[in-house]
Amino acid sequence: MKDREVEHLINDTMWCPIDQAFKVLGKKFTIHILRNMLLLKQKRFNEFINSIEGINTKILSIRLKEMEAECLITRKSFNESPPRVEYYVTQKGKSIEPILEQMAAFSLYFYPEIIFKDKKPRTFEEFMNRKTKRMR
Repeated sequence: MKDREVEHLINDTMWCPIDQAFKVLGKKFTIHILRNMLLLKQKRFNEFINSIEGINTKILSIRLKEMEAECLITRKSFNESPPRVEYYVTQKGKSIEPILEQMAAFSLYFYPEIIFKDKKPRTFEEFMNRKTKRMR
């Protein structure tokens, strides 16, 4: 980091922007829920329960409410019998997608022995057949 950047961070911020991101996104299972919504197109409570290892209904319910309060997702109730609820990612939530892709790119390249059966590193582009998105 350049001296000017450090000075700017010290003088013009009240809180570390990285810490703030982790306060919102760093709670257990929040990233997993967003990942499933963005990449797997999931939107129903039971889809999350059945696909996120280790999560339980109480924690999922809490995380969804927190994410809604942070405007990362919206909740839509349908007046049906039985009642149906779906969750949708907001623009703010969608802005996390490039971050998730960069995290995946990091792991694909630096932890292939854990991710791939052949233990060979890959770039995100090699694995997904497209470049990662970037935040604007």
